[in-house]
Amino acid sequence: MSKFLVQKSGPLRGEVTISGSKNAVLPIMAATLLTEEKCVIHDAPALRDVDVMCQLLESLGCQINRNMEDSSVEVTSGTEVADEAPYNLVKMMRASILVLGALIHRTGHAVIPLPGGCAIGKRPVELHLKGLKAMGVKVDEDKLSRGIVDATAEKLRGNTIYLDFPSVGATEVIMMAATLAEGTTILENAAQEPEIVDLASFLNKMGARIKGAGTDTVKIEGVERLKGVSHHVIPDRIEAGTFMVGAAITKGDVLIKNVVPSHLKAVIAKLGECGVQITMTDDGMRVRGDVNPIISTDIKTLPYPGFPTDMQSPFMALLTVAKGPSVVIETVFENRFMHVGEFNRQGANIKTDGSAAIIPGDKQLEGAQVVATDLRAGAAVVLTGLVADGMTEVSQIYHIDRGYENFVDKLRGLGANIMRVED
Repeated sequence: MSKFLVQKSGPLRGEVTISGSKNAVLPIMAATLLTEEKCVIHDAPALRDVDVMCQLLESLGCQINRNMEDSSVEVTSGTEVADEAPYNLVKMMRASILVLGALIHRTGHAVIPLPGGCAIGKRPVELHLKGLKAMGVKVDEDKLSRGIVDATAEKLRGNTIYLDFPSVGATEVIMMAATLAEGTTILENAAQEPEIVDLASFLNKMGARIKGAGTDTVKIEGVERLKGVSHHVIPDRIEAGTFMVGAAITKGDVLIKNVVPSHLKAVIAKLGECGVQITMTDDGMRVRGDVNPIISTDIKTLPYPGFPTDMQSPFMALLTVAKGPSVVIETVFENRFMHVGEFNRQGANIKTDGSAAIIPGDKQLEGAQVVATDLRAGAAVVLTGLVADGMTEVSQIYHIDRGYENFVDKLRGLGANIMRVED
């Protein structure tokens, strides 16, 4: 098993280029099943989750041609695809459920075991299935109770669908399914994340008729067929946010390139409250933690455009060393404080009470053996390791490999004292 060894580093300085978005590329790859023609996806990051999605699509009968040099993936589903996703792949990644609507279109039937991914709380597929049922899909309830989605439909028909919660995954699955459904689908209380907009952009290039992506109401007029296209994936806003916090926590000065500032408004605002100086330049976003003292602030995670739950643990890393106490309230996932125990191993002394975490701040952290309990928590304990006295040993880093491309190399390029070793 691999692990990271992190030692206290000086201020991070230099520039870093952000990779394509993990949370955008995965649904776009799933959407290639909606056409028999070849699709080319550019800026696809070299991540474990992308590897798994490639394997999943291949298991369904797609031809995959991946070029690591130019970060592109070519997908051709061809005339025949399988209707069942293998459990050994699905259990590795939550995003596997994204192929559900496309498979129903292609084969009239889809069998997908309930997926895995980070253990950050309940992430049910009820909303996905609610939307598909409204469009005419029948689900085997007995198999569903045993953890298998077995869905059938001769023809999908548009409908008005209201989501009880603006689920990103449900929005993506329903939006994909509706593109080839008969009639018009109105999706209300839809997720508004930039990744939703990127998926809609990809589908519209293919010939779909989607309006309102990025708002709470999305209208999809069904079309008869979709074509193969080429598409560039948006930058990864969570990776960008992580490096922004890295500059802040080390009192550094980092130019972040290939970033869309409008995707990070909440993170930029909260870092500003902490005293971090952020300026936009022709080359990117300059983040300075060396101008003002880092002070505390409170955050509350919310669906986009609120503060992203994926940035909660990296931001909490900053608050452990900020001057003054802070409160973090998690409203999206009920089990997303597992990193608190790892921070406390380093001396953070954080207390939790239900959905709230109370961070005293003003701590000089100490190196310790910690675990990457999930993807974003793994990045967070690396950040605390950069300012902790002594050595921090981070295990279970396969979580980090799922979502950060060349993480060690990018950090080392900014002056971080980090190395990857095989245990």
